[in-house]
Amino acid sequence: MRRHENAPFVVNREVRAVIVPAGQEVRLKPGQAGYITQALGGSFTVYLEGNLFRIAGEDADAIGQEAAKPPELPPNATVEDVRALAWEQMRACYDPEIPINIVDLGLVYECDVHENEDGTRTVDAQITLTAPGCGMGDILVEDVRDKLTRIPTVREARVSLTFDPPWNQSMMSEAARLQTGMF
Repeated sequence: MRRHENAPFVVNREVRAVIVPAGQEVRLKPGQAGYITQALGGSFTVYLEGNLFRIAGEDADAIGQEAAKPPELPPNATVEDVRALAWEQMRACYDPEIPINIVDLGLVYECDVHENEDGTRTVDAQITLTAPGCGMGDILVEDVRDKLTRIPTVREARVSLTFDPPWNQSMMSEAARLQTGMF
């Protein structure tokens, strides 16, 4: 995928977008122009007409970008292989306002993989937000669920949002704290 932060774009077809940080869904119309402010993890945060919007990776073509490639597992993958890929997939989920993935931000509290009787897997993940009142909570949960269900053999991804314990900056990885200047 081409990464073009601060690159201009023009909407070339009607596309669903979410206002950041309110979380309200809107439709962007062909001909509207703006700038890509963040192109991480397959989704895009764009600045258009004085607002920030999040556009899903599956709609990348609407702003002249390419969609991310689906994740792959080796043949005869184990539950551990699926768990490792699940964490990798969650590292491709980004806060729409902070250019750091949710794993390094410390927003993922749990990720378990269970083998089903039919050989498929179920992933249970528990995540939080940097602030309880953030309107992007449902959007982030759906982004995590979408990324986890794209993993081959995963039949279901159950993603729950919790605020216990409340998130704080000490939960961030050292790299994330350095990147944000919060050390």
